[in-house]
Amino acid sequence: MLKQERAVITRQQIVNGAAEMFDRVGYERASLAEIVELSGITKGALYFHFKSKDELASVVIDEQHAISMKAVEAITSSGEPGLDQLAMLCYEMGRQMVEDSIVRAGIRLTLEMSAEGGPRKPYADWIDACELVVRAGIDEGDVVDTVVPEELGRFIVGAFTGVQLVSNVLTGREDLYERIDQMLSFLLPGIMAPRRRHKIDRIRDARWTPSAG
Repeated sequence: MLKQERAVITRQQIVNGAAEMFDRVGYERASLAEIVELSGITKGALYFHFKSKDELASVVIDEQHAISMKAVEAITSSGEPGLDQLAMLCYEMGRQMVEDSIVRAGIRLTLEMSAEGGPRKPYADWIDACELVVRAGIDEGDVVDTVVPEELGRFIVGAFTGVQLVSNVLTGREDLYERIDQMLSFLLPGIMAPRRRHKIDRIRDARWTPSAG
């Protein structure tokens, strides 16, 4: 059991080191030698757990997606109004990008690899989540029923992706929360029923707090 526990710890140590390197320099410029050094393990240990840089990148993406989808599932089952959930999703994705190197690396890798037919599932699942909360907003009367949920879900993900990329380029994401708030301030008046727009400030303030567990 102790040997298995050590193996699990070593594997996660490698994933963490790889994520930090991918986050710093991207997939192409990251080398296995640098990942070994950053992880504090031997090359033999790395090859015991992972066959290639491709496999490591795939695992980082998978871990990032699992982290993000765990939050999505918690938010969409919270019972909060649909548009509150939308704001919570945007801010939680922002928080993860600011605080978690695995999330930053996974999103960077997904963006880089998508140019060459890379992973689509992280985007597809995120779009589905946004579509779900938009449908709830329509059912609750907060969102005008002329909105097409599938189209708005795709637009929100595209808008957030652009916002976080520009924030990263200009400020290293130091202003990401402010830029997310700005995005919502432009988006919400355009999709909300006029009689419900008095809720906009409250919706923009909606946050989800991860449980300690």
